[in-house]
Amino acid sequence: MIRRTLSDSTFLRVYALLLLALVLTFGLALLGYLVVDQVRQENYRERLASGPMQVLAQLAAEQPAAERDEWLASMSSTLGVPMTLRPMNGVALSYFERSRLDEGRPLIERHDSAWSALRRLPDTDWLLEVRVGALKEMQLRGATEALRTWLSGVSEDESAARLARLKRAFKIPLGVAPEPPSGVDPIQQARLEGGEVVVRLEPGLGVLYVHARLGSDRWLTIGPIPSFEPMPVSLALALLGIVLLVLAGTIYLVVRGVEGRVERLERAATRIAGGHLDTRVKVESSDFLGRLGMAFNGMAAQVQSLLRTQQEMIRAVSHELRTPVARIRFAVQMVEDMTDEPVVRRQLQDIDGDIEELDQLVDEILTYARLGSDSAQGIQLATETTDCRAMARRVVETLAPLHPHLTLEVLDGEDVDVEADPRYLQRALSNLVANACRHAEARVWVRVMRDPRAVRLDVEDDGAGVPEADRLLIFKPFARLDDSRTRRSGGYGLGLSIVQKIMIWHGGSVVVERSTELGGARFSLLLSTAGVAQHERRQGKARPSHGGEA
Repeated sequence: MIRRTLSDSTFLRVYALLLLALVLTFGLALLGYLVVDQVRQENYRERLASGPMQVLAQLAAEQPAAERDEWLASMSSTLGVPMTLRPMNGVALSYFERSRLDEGRPLIERHDSAWSALRRLPDTDWLLEVRVGALKEMQLRGATEALRTWLSGVSEDESAARLARLKRAFKIPLGVAPEPPSGVDPIQQARLEGGEVVVRLEPGLGVLYVHARLGSDRWLTIGPIPSFEPMPVSLALALLGIVLLVLAGTIYLVVRGVEGRVERLERAATRIAGGHLDTRVKVESSDFLGRLGMAFNGMAAQVQSLLRTQQEMIRAVSHELRTPVARIRFAVQMVEDMTDEPVVRRQLQDIDGDIEELDQLVDEILTYARLGSDSAQGIQLATETTDCRAMARRVVETLAPLHPHLTLEVLDGEDVDVEADPRYLQRALSNLVANACRHAEARVWVRVMRDPRAVRLDVEDDGAGVPEADRLLIFKPFARLDDSRTRRSGGYGLGLSIVQKIMIWHGGSVVVERSTELGGARFSLLLSTAGVAQHERRQGKARPSHGGEA
């Protein structure tokens, strides 16, 4: 049940993964702290044990075999810790542990409530084991007594040689001086004179010094012996920084995965909004984003089906209208040939004009259906370098005779070339000029110019203009600013929709504003100076593309 809930809920999965990341990060930090602290503790114990273990191993090796057990018992009593001899073959040792012992270095082993130090006796296969629970003053005194015993009773040269070896083995300062140590109080000085071992704590520093008299004119000093301190602040901060980096990386990977899936959905939605209705997202999970992806695919399929059905119906109706229109025209021509009455012929001419308008409407509907169909989204335009000013002159020359009461002109300016399909671009400009002629009072201007980022083809008139609230409505199919269908207003409500389709197809746009000079409407065709090639790279041309995974 919990597994299904997590798999079906993206947010719960994200929260669960973040919680898991926090737990793992905390565990990693705790493990790192324990490992570092354990290494530091073993290093500290090795520093303490290296010198005394060398002395004890040397003393044990010097004892006769028959007396070693008695010596071990005596030293165990002196030190207050158990000491034993163990054969190397009877101890399970790794390669590295055995190499460490062969090099004359102590081996530290951890136990439940204590630790032990192992050291190989010189020139033997025996190991001396000293098990320590906690470092006490008694052990310091006993180790110092053993050291003093090992340095005494030999010649001065041998004692100096042994002292030199100890200094190399001891990882704690060790020194012999001809004068009594400074820093001891009178009571400690008296005890030193009496041959006792004195352990002195340095006030404020937390370190120990061990002093002992060595013969009649030498004084042995061991220390300072530092106490084991908690982890330094710098090391703790370094561990915390590592933990935060690991946590930040984990959270980034989790959130980036969710964000990536949402971005793929966004890209697919953008492609569908651009007309690529065959775009789908790949669904590989049943969580929230997976269900969103399935709903998205269902929506896209439904929209594509509805639009395809609509386009097929429009094409079918348009084609079917041509047959009765042709029959009506044929019948009108037959009637016109059979009569010479002026009234009847005038009515027949009006009917013929209505048939011509109906034919033009069918052509407009078929053009709009072709531009708005699924297949039009993948067609490669027959682009070429097009002289926009020459194209504008051709449009004006074609439409000027049809509107003798208007002044149509192309304003002077520089020649502007653009990469476009000249047939469709001229169709878009012709539709705008024809629309301006239907609403103008006296003048229609066509202006061609180049902006820093686009080529502009402006069509301005001195008519009533387009109210700001209706400037988006007029680009919808069959939309008009009023409900009239009179001959004066003319048009079928498809011309501006076709213009918009053509410009979207070219990667451009069409906008409507108020003409500041003529006072009417100003329609502008905007086409990127990079031409259609840039648009095709952005849209992926005819090759279908999927939105990705959800």
